[in-house]
Amino acid sequence: MLDIKAGMREATRLTRAGKLHEAVKTIQRMLKGIGNHRAGTYSHPPQRHSINAVRSEHAEDGSGPTQTRQNRTATPMHEKWRGYRGPSPWADPVPDRSPDIVPDGGRFTTGTYTNHAGTRSYKLYIPSGYHGQPLPLVVMLHGCTQDADDFAAGTRMNVLAEEHQCFVAYPAQPTAANHSQCWNWFEEAHQQRDRGEPSIIAGLTRQILKDHRIDARRIYVAGLSAGGAMALTLAMTYPDLYAAVGIHSGLPYAVAQDLASAFAAMYGRQRTRDRWHTAGSPGTQLYATPVPAIVFHGDRDTTVHPCNGDRVIAQCASSHVGRGAAPDGGAPQATVERGQVPHGHSYTRTTYRSAGGHPVVEHWLVHGAGHAWSGGSSAGSYTDPKGPHASQEMLRFFYDHPQGEIRVSGQ
Repeated sequence: MLDIKAGMREATRLTRAGKLHEAVKTIQRMLKGIGNHRAGTYSHPPQRHSINAVRSEHAEDGSGPTQTRQNRTATPMHEKWRGYRGPSPWADPVPDRSPDIVPDGGRFTTGTYTNHAGTRSYKLYIPSGYHGQPLPLVVMLHGCTQDADDFAAGTRMNVLAEEHQCFVAYPAQPTAANHSQCWNWFEEAHQQRDRGEPSIIAGLTRQILKDHRIDARRIYVAGLSAGGAMALTLAMTYPDLYAAVGIHSGLPYAVAQDLASAFAAMYGRQRTRDRWHTAGSPGTQLYATPVPAIVFHGDRDTTVHPCNGDRVIAQCASSHVGRGAAPDGGAPQATVERGQVPHGHSYTRTTYRSAGGHPVVEHWLVHGAGHAWSGGSSAGSYTDPKGPHASQEMLRFFYDHPQGEIRVSGQ
């Protein structure tokens, strides 16, 4: 019989001892056993793929970042682990005053927030055109081992914020909370309203709302990888706060409860379970992401399997069922468009519309892209400049969805 607990104890021991390769092999053997023992799970054969010029890829000897790696077959397991943990520590540092981080005229301030669940620092971009008028706020959640400056540089969200006049907040996950600075999306303690990291990020958001003139109807949250999974968790648990959500290379809400199920979900070997989550004040039902959602995922992602993008879409689209999203009570109606970035990746964009024709969910599947922010800048880690501009499309989608279209309702 498969002993998951014993396997995880051994993997944890090896990780703490710095033996990552051995730890990953242990997890790999365990996940293989899970796949063999669980009926009806989704599996996918190893992908043959090429890796585009993603800055977080590094030479095997750890000497530094490599250039484009073309036509590489089955990615070694230790590289998948690197992908999950984010850019390696020997990545080139990001200059503090890079124009990708702080455009001319803007300010990038530092703050902290503390509640019963803990303390987190954050950076806040304030555009040069802010003079006390109410502006939108976008909360950006980095991936594993990234930080605010790195994520700002890679996504170029501050550059767009200067152009379109909005605030951007970057909460930071410390190593004290997670050794690899991952948001703990896979633990049940961090999947509920008013508990754990969701309560900290929501509280941090409200603190910014109090300290600045933020348009309360236009507060949004987005993230990459572990940050994308946590962004969706916030949309699930705080739909009264966040008007829309962006998930890049993320996972469905509450798909995992521990590290073993997290890896199983990441590799597409775990079935998503629908979860109707009750939290907050008595009598208040919080539905699975009753907020509009835009999802990006690369179809060559070997860190978080692309099926997770499909599952996020299914979870998000189903949340609109019974809320007037479709006249027949089924899923929202979908339209499909295909496009091509000049000299870059092709993509398939699927838009799910309400009965009134308003888009409620968008899915961008980027063909040939791996685990990287689509259309991002090489000034930051984990980016693929050849893809469609995820930051731009997310901001466009966010601005089209102010709060109030879908509200929390009592049951």
